[in-house]
Amino acid sequence: MSAHSSGGSGLFLIFLVVIVFYVAAFGKLFAKAGEPWWGAIVPIYNLYLYCKIAGRPEWWLILFFIPLVNIVIGLIVAMDVAKAFGKSSGFGIGLWLLSFIFVPVLAFGSAQYTAPNSLRR
Repeated sequence: MSAHSSGGSGLFLIFLVVIVFYVAAFGKLFAKAGEPWWGAIVPIYNLYLYCKIAGRPEWWLILFFIPLVNIVIGLIVAMDVAKAFGKSSGFGIGLWLLSFIFVPVLAFGSAQYTAPNSLRR
């Protein structure tokens, strides 16, 4: 085994650890909002849950698949998720641009979820 190939497996292992941590953070975030933690590992369903936590209608999921529109929708949903956890708009922008930092802060921090008005009964 050459030194080059072992470096590649080391990078893969680091990548795998980061992905597992990120999925765990999303799972914890979903659980805090009363949604199933395992939703974080199911493609498309995780976007649906993210919209739901933000208080947006189910059909907004479709907007994530429209180029350029998805950028704006991603920002709006991130802002709504931040608000639902009692965080500022600045935090929402951070959640949108640097989710790998801000999702774990929401998930493992002391922030509490409050359902948006559209979800309250």
